[in-house]
Amino acid sequence: MAYDGRVMRRALQRFEEDRQRRREQFQERRERIFQRQPRLREIDGQLRSTMTRIITSALRHGTDPRSAVAVLRDENLSLQEEKRTLLRQLGLPEDALDETPACSLCGDTGYRENGEVCRCLRAYYAREQQKELSQMLDLGSQSFDTFDLEWYPQTYDANYGMTLQQNMETIYDVCADFAHHFGRRPENLLLFGAPGLGKTHLSAAIAREVSERGYSVVYDTAGHVFEQFENQKFTREDAAKSYVERVLHCDLLILDDLGSEMTTAFVQSALYQIVNTRLLERRSTIINTNLMPEQIAARYSQQIASRVEGEYQLLPFVGEDIRVQKKRRRQS
Repeated sequence: MAYDGRVMRRALQRFEEDRQRRREQFQERRERIFQRQPRLREIDGQLRSTMTRIITSALRHGTDPRSAVAVLRDENLSLQEEKRTLLRQLGLPEDALDETPACSLCGDTGYRENGEVCRCLRAYYAREQQKELSQMLDLGSQSFDTFDLEWYPQTYDANYGMTLQQNMETIYDVCADFAHHFGRRPENLLLFGAPGLGKTHLSAAIAREVSERGYSVVYDTAGHVFEQFENQKFTREDAAKSYVERVLHCDLLILDDLGSEMTTAFVQSALYQIVNTRLLERRSTIINTNLMPEQIAARYSQQIASRVEGEYQLLPFVGEDIRVQKKRRRQS
């Protein structure tokens, strides 16, 4: 799983802030307990200091510390029993003075013993990534649950051998399956058709679900992506370089509105680099465009079109602009 360094830094900051807040709250609870029963403070101090005191004494005198440790064990058992008794008298659980990590898997470090990012930190990463995606997408309302097939007519289309609504239902199922099973195998989608037919809605729904599971997602317009590739090549800016790395290596790239940018030889080269690199690295990509597949070949290159048509599932969006339909309904 690939992580965006910028997003991970923000996630780690939030993670550490919450861990520090929990620690402060725990210390406040301990202090309130000690104020109710001062003897518990004394016991806590004794339990913390006796091991250091015994080992230090043994080392200073060059003696075997095992007998001292045995004495320490008996002393500690007695103190721990007194501690439990006092806590019960206060109506508190026996572990009320023990700081327990919120995550038992990593001990609130954010990382497992094998070095993998723990699921608790992944949850922070997912939330930070959702905030970033929300700057471009309406993740709140554009979900699979809010996608309405009723905007697509029951008109039969001989090109697809089904009605336009049945075609859209098939596309919906493909997109939902893509999101639900993301990570099991690399998949690529080409969403193409006229504006206002739901390409952005389903792309946002996929981005929302995939990012919620902690995968890194980059959603951006083709024009801005190519602009950053150009900045990276000609200005060598660190920000542009970092952005290009994110585009090439994130778990899921959603390239929106391909074809709206001014097409140049550099844009053709950048698009080929994006498509080819991500295919070679087996990273999933979704391309949204108003262009038909044959127009992609004419506008960019047959080489790019061949890779897209051969490695992407082609999903044709057909029907009447939903925004126009909604406007007409409001006016009627």
